[in-house]
Amino acid sequence: MAKQLDYHTIREIFSRFQAAEPEPKGELEHVNVYTLVVAVALSAQATDAGVNKATRALFKIADTPQKMLDLGEEGVTEHIKTIGLFRQKAKNVIKLSRILVEDYDGKVPNSRAALQSLPGVGRKTANVVLNMWWHQPAQAVDTHIFRVGNRSGIAPGKDVDAVERAVEDNIPADFQLHAHHWLILHGRYHCKARKPLCGTCLIRDLCMFEDKNL
Repeated sequence: MAKQLDYHTIREIFSRFQAAEPEPKGELEHVNVYTLVVAVALSAQATDAGVNKATRALFKIADTPQKMLDLGEEGVTEHIKTIGLFRQKAKNVIKLSRILVEDYDGKVPNSRAALQSLPGVGRKTANVVLNMWWHQPAQAVDTHIFRVGNRSGIAPGKDVDAVERAVEDNIPADFQLHAHHWLILHGRYHCKARKPLCGTCLIRDLCMFEDKNL
């Protein structure tokens, strides 16, 4: 775990991220907030590319909770069987769709607590939805952010909750909205787990990682 970077260094890091990609976007495909919830829930222990491949046809025929219920668990299972843990995920998609229809008039609630009450929706999923759809500065810490935060010193922490707090506490407010996307994309394409691309990294001179791959 690297030492926590100071304010001025973090400001410079995110200024560079912003200059390189002013409006970073999540890579999960969706057509509305409901399909975003489903896509993020399906992405646990799966890649965004794998989820997108499975949901393109699914969301064409089931883009509301009621349509998903009409499709049924077997229909959902058939569409998502290429995704890890697909049987349990299909059950959760049907359960959360039923709750949305029965308790929320088919609309997705926009508080973290209400989102987390849905089957298959944890804190990370709730934070992604709050950030991507409602533009809240919620920080969804996945394996990429955990790795980048600890390697670089941007947001070190022993677990995902500690890293989430470090992101919220240390990244300046004007960068908070896009912070988690910048960090995810940096981890996915540059600060990779096995062979980080330090030679072409735009923050390598500010990063605290000792074993740089130069």
